[in-house]
Amino acid sequence: MTARVRDVIASATRQLAEAGVESPRVDAEHLVAHALRTDRGRLVVVDEMTDTQHAAVTDLVSRRADREPLQHILGDAAFGPLTLAVGPGVFVPRPETELLLEWAVQACTAAAPSPRVVDLCSGSGALALGVAALTDATVVAVEKDDDALTWLRRNVAATPESRLRRVDVRHGDATTLDWRRDSDGAVDVVVSNPPYVPTTVDVPPEVADHDPAIAVFGGRDGMSVITPMAAVVAAILAPGGRCAIEHDDTTADRVTAALDGTDAFDEITSHTDLSGRPRFVTARRRSDAAARMRQ
Repeated sequence: MTARVRDVIASATRQLAEAGVESPRVDAEHLVAHALRTDRGRLVVVDEMTDTQHAAVTDLVSRRADREPLQHILGDAAFGPLTLAVGPGVFVPRPETELLLEWAVQACTAAAPSPRVVDLCSGSGALALGVAALTDATVVAVEKDDDALTWLRRNVAATPESRLRRVDVRHGDATTLDWRRDSDGAVDVVVSNPPYVPTTVDVPPEVADHDPAIAVFGGRDGMSVITPMAAVVAAILAPGGRCAIEHDDTTADRVTAALDGTDAFDEITSHTDLSGRPRFVTARRRSDAAARMRQ
C-alpha cells in the first residue's frame, strides 16, 4: 500500500501544531523529505510514499512532537552558506546569528588583506567556518566544552582543504587567555555568540532539554561570560580592530557597559535583528594613544 505525500504532510503538520512546534508545516515538510531522501523543494512532484517510508515519517514526526530539535533529527543545520553537523552536546546555530556573520564578513572586507579573526565560544563552528567560507581570513575557533569541541572539530575536518588550512581550533576558555600562543599576534576581528540567556528566563523544550546548558545560560543576568570576555577581546584586538558579541534581547545595555568598562573601545553600537529586537553589540578597539588620553 501507499500513502499520498500531501496527506501525510497535512497530518504531520496537525500533529506538530498540537504539540506546540513553532513552524509545524515547515518542519513536517523537512521530515517527510528526509524520510524520502529528497529535497524539500521536490516534494511537490512526489505523489506517493511506501508503507516503509510512511512508517519512517511517523517515527520522525513523533520525535519532533516530543520537541526533539529538528536539526538533531536531520543531523545537520543550515547556517549561511554552510551545512553543519549537529546533535546532542552542541548548541544548534540559529538563523538570527547569520546577521552577526554578515557583519563579520563586512568587517573582514574593511580590514587588511587576509585578516585575522577569532571566534570565541565557537560551538559547532558556525561563525568561524562561515567567515572562512566567505572571506580569505585566517580564523581561530575557541571552544571550552569537550562535547561541543568534538562537533567543532568534525565540522572543521569536513571543510574543503582551501578553508581547512585557514581554521585553527583551540580548546580554551573565552573568559581567559589560556588558549593563546606566544606566536599569536593581535587580531583584526573578534566575533562571539556566547552563553547569554539569563537563568531566570523560561526557554522552549528544544532548548531546555536538548541544547547544552553551558552553551545557553549566562548566569542570572546573562552576563557571566560576556563581562569577563570583554577584557579578553580588548587584549587580543589590534588598535582599530572590531568585535561583535551576540546577547539576550534584554541585555544590550549591559553588554555596552561591559565593553565601555574596559576603557579600550569606542564606536560601541547596538544592533537589532529583523524583528527589531536587540541582537548584538559591536565596538572598535581604540588606539593606545586614544586610551592614554582617557586615563
